[in-house]
Amino acid sequence: MPTILILGATSDIGQAIAREFAHQKYNIQLAARNTTTLNRLQTDLEIRNNVLCSVHRFDAVDFDNHLPLYQSLHPKPDIVACVFGYMKNNDITIHSSDETLNTIQTNFTGAVSILNIVATDFSLQKKGTIFGISSVAGERGRQSNYIYGSAKAGFTAYLSGLRNKLYNNGVHVITVLPGFVYTKMTAHLPLPKALTAKPEDVAKSVYRAVRKKKNVIYVKGVWRWIMLIIKLIPEAVFKRLKL
Repeated sequence: MPTILILGATSDIGQAIAREFAHQKYNIQLAARNTTTLNRLQTDLEIRNNVLCSVHRFDAVDFDNHLPLYQSLHPKPDIVACVFGYMKNNDITIHSSDETLNTIQTNFTGAVSILNIVATDFSLQKKGTIFGISSVAGERGRQSNYIYGSAKAGFTAYLSGLRNKLYNNGVHVITVLPGFVYTKMTAHLPLPKALTAKPEDVAKSVYRAVRKKKNVIYVKGVWRWIMLIIKLIPEAVFKRLKL
């Protein structure tokens, strides 16, 4: 059976991805800070799907532990999913250096740190798939979430460059842009139903993208057109908008 490593497996999207890939008969490596939650998920996945599942402690901002974590994995994964993220209200974030740094380090620096390690190993093996959950918030800076958005913009650019870098080494990289998703991280937001996906929708879209070797996917296709329109608005007009 192939194996998938899920970084950020306690998140709603991470758990949904674990369930989808376990259903498709992948062995699962669950990695996150809260291993108690992971232990419960591990038991459920193994019983329901008859797959092997292991639990690993992973902290996106504990950079010194990223290499030891990856070296401890046996077997090494065939697919790595970078699912973790962090978002607080932008007005809170811009007035707190701790929140600003945590937002940037979790959504960008931590992701780059661990995926550089994965990419090096996959390049040597000449195989593997990496996918990262980025955000449409990174496609144009908006006053309502520009700290989070700028971190995700960096992550999107990183995944694009990584895809370009690893293509000739037989490694595939997928950028996932979910748009709005009903999760604990967005529970405080009034999300429009027509534009909002469920974690299970993200998981199914990602599985299809892995199978079909897609490069960039929008979980809800309407977001491709929404973001195209937003990106085409002239800056002289855009800076006056309350978005």
